[in-house]
Amino acid sequence: MSDPTVVDARGHKCPVPSLRLRKAMEGRPAGARLILLATDAMARIDVPFLMQEVGGRVVQIEETDGALAITVETGDAPTG
Repeated sequence: MSDPTVVDARGHKCPVPSLRLRKAMEGRPAGARLILLATDAMARIDVPFLMQEVGGRVVQIEETDGALAITVETGDAPTG
């Protein structure tokens, strides 16, 4: 498995972290892992909703020094 792609959205407010994560997920195969770095606490809520919408899953949420590191895994992209 390749190293996860890191999406750094620290310092940005909702909805920018989720939008950047969504953009980074485009074209990725199912099972690809990405790590979103965010300082906006709303990412803890927004990212699980995004994963539900796009068919992915949240693998892990860690918080260190006021920053979130949210690891996600892409799923099969919904059609339509």
